[in-house]
Amino acid sequence: MDKFLSTDMDTVSTIPYFLWDEPMTVAELKRRLTSASMAEQTRLLAKLLREARDTDVWKFTTPEEVWRRWNELAPQLGRRRGFWEFLLQRWREEKLIGERGA
Repeated sequence: MDKFLSTDMDTVSTIPYFLWDEPMTVAELKRRLTSASMAEQTRLLAKLLREARDTDVWKFTTPEEVWRRWNELAPQLGRRRGFWEFLLQRWREEKLIGERGA
């Protein structure tokens, strides 16, 4: 495993820069986002939305998943909540993402 934080989200052995306080590789994060408990998946997804650059977020999730789980994620987003609300609402208006729960 690489020792240093990285902006390279395509190399599975790197540690993403946004996990500075909870080092895990790209591969481990992807695994945990799909196989951990629902509470842990939500926590990690919220951390991703809160700490990663928006372009890096999509290496780990989809706009549809974020929109579908918005009610769980929104309270955990802190200062980034407004950004994501705006972006998701615009995508919804443009019909780029569907109904929640659909």
